[in-house]
Amino acid sequence: MKIMEIKYFEKKLETIDASELKTLQTDRLKKTLKQIFTADGFLKNKLVKAGVKNLKDAENIKTAGDIGNLPFTSKIDLVNNYPFGLFSSPLSDVIRIHASSGTTGKPIIAGYTKYDIKIWSELMARVFCAAGIGKNDIGQNAYGYGLFTGGLGFHYGAEKLGMTIIPMSTGFTERQLTMMQDIGATVLFCTPSYALFLSEEINKNIRDRSKLRLKKGIFGAEPWSDELRKTIEKSLNIDAYDIYGLSEIMGPGVAFECVYKNGLHINEDNFLPEIINPKTGEVLKDGETGELVITSLNREAMPLIRFRTKDITKLTREKCLCGRTFVRMDKIKGRTDDMIILKGVNVFPSQIESVLFRYECLEPVYLIELYTDNLLDRINIIIEPKEEIFNGGESKINEITNEISHKIYELIGIRAKITPVPPKTLERSQGKAKRINDLRKKI
Repeated sequence: MKIMEIKYFEKKLETIDASELKTLQTDRLKKTLKQIFTADGFLKNKLVKAGVKNLKDAENIKTAGDIGNLPFTSKIDLVNNYPFGLFSSPLSDVIRIHASSGTTGKPIIAGYTKYDIKIWSELMARVFCAAGIGKNDIGQNAYGYGLFTGGLGFHYGAEKLGMTIIPMSTGFTERQLTMMQDIGATVLFCTPSYALFLSEEINKNIRDRSKLRLKKGIFGAEPWSDELRKTIEKSLNIDAYDIYGLSEIMGPGVAFECVYKNGLHINEDNFLPEIINPKTGEVLKDGETGELVITSLNREAMPLIRFRTKDITKLTREKCLCGRTFVRMDKIKGRTDDMIILKGVNVFPSQIESVLFRYECLEPVYLIELYTDNLLDRINIIIEPKEEIFNGGESKINEITNEISHKIYELIGIRAKITPVPPKTLERSQGKAKRINDLRKKI
């Protein structure tokens, strides 16, 4: 394999020795636990109920490996303690509030001190360096600004690195294309769904593609398959990278791909990852697939202990060609709450996407409908054949839908109905894509 140019933002930390990393993680975990006990809030009470009765007990945590003795934290804890119940810093030290959608109508609140913003900016700068992006690049930031962490997370990381940033936010597609051409953006930041939408608009509205200087993109905020990556790379003629984060833990920058795209490096000096069995809570070994759990190690305002992300992945510690020693996680396979259980089989939308996006005769959009027929759960996958295929006759469409149905059956063991619709029927996303419409009767 060709050795690519490797860039680091903080080489000493990103290539840290395993024993030094464990020492750093343990020291930061103890500091975090002390911070939680000093705050005397919900998390302290949760630790006390789990047997960590006082600060002395917390300091008896000898290594980061003892984390399994501590209780899990979940999104419902944040909902039930809205708005500031999980803060470990006084509100007078919190300089930023972000929020994401909650399950009860109230948002999930995330707070940041000045130190938290500094660390977040540095981690995002790592992301850009790992993708070969530097201070001479021009970034078009089409993530949403405001309460959503994406826009400002990318923004501050870009400024930390010294690159030029265009704070476009989501939408205003005509203006996006104008600025992309006139300013000469070299990198694009947005959800993969919006990248697809932009590629369609570029093909419709920009005849001279030489006016575009785009060469890379960093896309996240929703699970996306390698097949979708290939589609985006081909349609935009760029190199596409994955990024992972969540508002509860920090925002984007928890994990990132390097130039080798062989898993996402988790910033282990700031986050301690585990993989558990989502049903039993049992900690799984490296290489086993399960739910990702993350403990904050270097956050002031709102450190979380063993936060259950609901994201499905696995970890590997095999050496990466880039030289970074942080553990890598696979691309997110799906979420435990997005998982479809059909006829006793667990199915993730990303599995279906991996089949559909192999077909160049289809538009890169789809919708999964779940419905009930004769008391049995069924699945209908709505696809958009490209115009020349859709208008080419029923025989060709039937051939394609039958082949797709067979490929999906081979992958998940369930027969799916495949419904073709005319081009431009399905909604295009300018944020996170809606992939599932559950029409099943609730009993």
